[in-house]
Amino acid sequence: MMQEQTATKETITTFFRELQDRICQSLEAADGGALFREDEWHRPGGGGGRSRLLTNGNVIEKGGVGFSAVHGEATEATLRTLNLTEPAEFYATGVSIVLHPHNPGMPIIHMNVRYFEMSTGHNWFGGGIDLTPHYVNRDDARWFHQSLKHVCDQHDPEYYAKFKPWADDYFYIPHRQETRGIGGIFFDYLKPSDASHKARLFAFVQAVGNAFAPIYTHFMHQNRHLPFGEREKNWQLLRRGRYVEFNLVWDRGTKFGLETNGRTESILMSMPPQANWIYDFRTEAGSPEEQTLSLLKKGIDWA
Repeated sequence: MMQEQTATKETITTFFRELQDRICQSLEAADGGALFREDEWHRPGGGGGRSRLLTNGNVIEKGGVGFSAVHGEATEATLRTLNLTEPAEFYATGVSIVLHPHNPGMPIIHMNVRYFEMSTGHNWFGGGIDLTPHYVNRDDARWFHQSLKHVCDQHDPEYYAKFKPWADDYFYIPHRQETRGIGGIFFDYLKPSDASHKARLFAFVQAVGNAFAPIYTHFMHQNRHLPFGEREKNWQLLRRGRYVEFNLVWDRGTKFGLETNGRTESILMSMPPQANWIYDFRTEAGSPEEQTLSLLKKGIDWA
């Protein structure tokens, strides 16, 4: 278990900034065909960030790794969410990642780790990792969930049992009645009771962030050369369409970024380079595509 360190706004921000560096270096090494380009930006209301984008690599078709540390006056929507009636200032920092691979046998992955505090004294952590395979491979799904459960168990044996169903519920597309992928873990509003508790929560968030690169580079090395054809690419484009639907219609992080006048290009960096929608598309009976849809359900015990 990572040694606990004092969890101040400054130490948390520094960790997230350095986490972005380490993850980008790991992904570049595993991809071997492209480098991230950095776009540093500043938010008019306060703060800013670094958006890094990798395109047309050997494995990753489009991948974004963003770091931000923004502050300013909380919007009315944010105040309502927190049941606050008086104006308040906020500070938010974190790392957010979405990777879209070339190969349909490679999964899309998303991670976010974040910290939020208010001038009222409220502060909390949030985040998680979830996987969206174009084709669900049961062995890959089990390995992924077991890896996350191991991270959770090192910090609290109850975490995985709480955060796995939370991911199932959060990454759900109600208008399609299907999950976005095979889930993972999701947590939000982890509020510390004192300084020691805050340090423990920070250690857990650090462990989740540090688990990302080993997990995804495992899939990069294992699945990058899986054979595919036009049928698989067309299915990949349809699944990317589902990904877009969730992010633009249901994702709270996207809505928060736009409501707080965040940088649009950075917020929408998670969008795939291409996606498709076919009217009333139906899978063939007994096909791999039908099997995948049958596994996009809540409550599957992968671990």
